[in-house]
Amino acid sequence: MGSIDTSDGDAYANSAVAPFKPLDPDEFRKQAHRMVDFIADYYKNIENYPVLSQVEPGYLRTQLSQTAPYLPEPFENILQDIQKDIIPGMTNWLSPNFFAFFPATVSSAAFLGEMLCTGFNSVGFNWLASPAATELEMVVMDWLANMLKLPKSFMFSGTGGGVLQGTTSEAILCTIIAARDRAFEKIGVENIGKLVVYASDQTHSFFVKTCKLAGIFPCNIRIIPTTADDNFSMSPDALRKQIEADVEDGLVPLFICATVGTTSTTAIDPVSELADVANDFNVWIHVDAAYAGSACICPEFRQYLDGIERVDSLSLSPHKWLLCYLDCCCLWVKKTDLLVKALATNPEYLRNKRSEFDSVVDYKDWQIGTGKRFRALRLWLVMRCYRVANLQSHIRSDVQMAKMFEGFVKSDPRFEMIVPRAFSLVCFRLNPSGGSNEADLELLNKKLLDRVNSTGRTYMTHTKAGEVYLLRFAVGATLTEDRHVYAAWELIKQCADAVLKENVLD
Repeated sequence: MGSIDTSDGDAYANSAVAPFKPLDPDEFRKQAHRMVDFIADYYKNIENYPVLSQVEPGYLRTQLSQTAPYLPEPFENILQDIQKDIIPGMTNWLSPNFFAFFPATVSSAAFLGEMLCTGFNSVGFNWLASPAATELEMVVMDWLANMLKLPKSFMFSGTGGGVLQGTTSEAILCTIIAARDRAFEKIGVENIGKLVVYASDQTHSFFVKTCKLAGIFPCNIRIIPTTADDNFSMSPDALRKQIEADVEDGLVPLFICATVGTTSTTAIDPVSELADVANDFNVWIHVDAAYAGSACICPEFRQYLDGIERVDSLSLSPHKWLLCYLDCCCLWVKKTDLLVKALATNPEYLRNKRSEFDSVVDYKDWQIGTGKRFRALRLWLVMRCYRVANLQSHIRSDVQMAKMFEGFVKSDPRFEMIVPRAFSLVCFRLNPSGGSNEADLELLNKKLLDRVNSTGRTYMTHTKAGEVYLLRFAVGATLTEDRHVYAAWELIKQCADAVLKENVLD
């Protein structure tokens, strides 16, 4: 076939190109069915792929064309390229042998909910733009609040309310801005340099970033040290002393971020005691329970939210442990008016009678952006298809597998636990001689981690807590079973044998 001369736009427009129909229902049905088959096959065969991608940087740029195709390509060719070029460059978070970071859980129900969310393409920035999207979100936020036994002060059925954000970073940025604007009413915007925020050295790294985005001076971000003696939880006494010192210096304490289930070790900050400190100084206190909060739907874990009735806001991420796909973060606030006042926008083209009379929720005023996806469909389908009992069973199964792995570690004298296991994360390291030379132990465990991950059969990550380099084994991928945990432990032992042998030879 001869090339088309694109120098003459009219000539090209009249060339034999098929009519462009970006959404033809019949073609959509055919391609969507084919794509579902492709994804189902990916899930079915996921154990055949390395967990951690084995490609080198820049691999994809050398395999794909440097320019976009000018004419349409057959859909089957695109699927073949996904299999050939894309999947090899993926770290497979859904692999049952994925034990890194925290899990990103999925389910059939959530996938179907996401299909509806994407298919409807609802842009629910205010109630009028999509009444169902707004009201379903309000319903599911109250449903989950009830599952967590939150006080009515956090629910629409009470005096508060909840909103679905994308990530915890967004949720905390919104609450810091609300707290900041409340403080401005007393001290004035010109005194923003006096505002001080507080977190522990185990709080997620996003905290510093969000504080900077909210205009908090970096020198006023207080990081409270933690110790192994307290299992790396934030000390209420240390927090109180820091706040007292700041008040003495003429500064204005603004915001405390407590964590239930820190990223490094799943440390649990004492919510009730920290709330006492916050309330004494009229400081906004937020609880970040991104990972571990989901476990609190089980009665045996609900104790970790004791005192939640005295905090100002709470967030958790169902995409981590409640089978909901990324991204889905729940934020509840007691005083919704503070959030709305700080984040509201009201251009003329969005004005309408419902909103003007404050008879509806306009979620654009509860978040950073204006546009809003119909995320509530995912949570709604998960809750309706699986119900509370099965979701609790899912959490308990992961915790039981983590307990099994913890038992493996404790049974081998070459390994040691670094902190007590909490939820479904096990923090451990190789320490064959019980030595205390941290530099040598760090190098040894780096070698072990690299060897394990390089096999492609299992993927773990590391962290440092109290200057101790440790390995993290996080159970929770949707497809993980006992046999995968057992196989991972066998691999870790084999790699430990090899690393220790190398050390002897060195």
